[in-house]
Amino acid sequence: MKERWKLLIIVLVFAAIYYTPFKSIRIQSSINEAFLMLQDYARHHILLCLVPAFFIAGAIFVFVSHDSVIKYFGANAKKWISYSIASVSGTILAVCSCTVLPLFAGIYMRGAGIGPAAAFLYSGPAINVLAIILTARVLGFELGAARAVGAVIFSVVIGLLMHLIFIKEERIKEKSSIEFITAEDKPVRSPSQDILYFALMFGILVFAKWGRPDNSFVLWSCVFSVKWYITCVLLAALIIILKLWFSISDLEDWKDSTWSLIKKILPLLVGGVLAAGFLLGRLGQEALIPSYWIEKLLGGNSLFAIFFASLAGALMYFATLTEVPIIEGLMGAGMGKGPALALLLAGPALSLPNMIVIRSILGTKKTLVFVILVVIMATISGVIFGMFDNTII
Repeated sequence: MKERWKLLIIVLVFAAIYYTPFKSIRIQSSINEAFLMLQDYARHHILLCLVPAFFIAGAIFVFVSHDSVIKYFGANAKKWISYSIASVSGTILAVCSCTVLPLFAGIYMRGAGIGPAAAFLYSGPAINVLAIILTARVLGFELGAARAVGAVIFSVVIGLLMHLIFIKEERIKEKSSIEFITAEDKPVRSPSQDILYFALMFGILVFAKWGRPDNSFVLWSCVFSVKWYITCVLLAALIIILKLWFSISDLEDWKDSTWSLIKKILPLLVGGVLAAGFLLGRLGQEALIPSYWIEKLLGGNSLFAIFFASLAGALMYFATLTEVPIIEGLMGAGMGKGPALALLLAGPALSLPNMIVIRSILGTKKTLVFVILVVIMATISGVIFGMFDNTII
């Protein structure tokens, strides 16, 4: 069966190369956009976002005990604990839908249940405090508040639904996890040492990518002006504790785990970014799909417009905070509040590159269910919110 799929892929690739009109200006522009988007991603996200995220994910896989993950995020863990932690994780991590992937992979592969892991996967990029504040200031308090409340509820509901849909597999996984106890789970450092170690790495991830969205954000602007000083202090502290508390063997295991995740995730991510750039292009640039098509389909507050906004948001790639100016422009072109909220709820949490990587971790079935749940819930939220918009049709 696998050989048939390989043959089909070869035939499709050959047909695409054979029939694609590469002399077309739009095709050439789309190819150019694909590599320009990849270049932007490499310049603005890989070093400052993905690299720290990969190291954190590798550390989770090696240094966080299997029992601890099962206790707080396993299929049989107390729901109010696991979903409370997972649903508010985005308030700490200002990450995009791609940067959250290594962290999600580390937690899930270490034994977390599909429910808490899915809640974390959604909430990581969706519940970004800075993005929610910017949404309220630029798009209005109603949309900002609806985004904040909707994202928290979303993460919990999606996680619970994923758990219920795949509950048989979760019970099998939990049973095998209880039996899986190894020597590496024996603690070699105190809990406070491990907490400090991870806090320093998360601090580096947060402050290295700290942005200044608006000059009126005094507090964030102040932090932005000193972010590199803070990052360097955190990095220096991390190096010191690595020297004091970690053996050469620990560091080798950490390196191997991190490299394994990079090999698994990064190539798929690069391919996904190229595909997104080819189809949709960068902010304000044209690619294969004309932007006026999207603007026309998103117009008004109809059910179709809201559903299309959810679907388009799930496919488009939004770097952190860029969804706000994009939606501001679309609302200026006639998009209603319902589609705007649907795009805000589906867009930051999902993207085409994100889906490709999630499939490599969860498999096709679970990935499809997760995407469908996000799109459906974003649509429902948009419809409910759109009822309060006087432009509903």
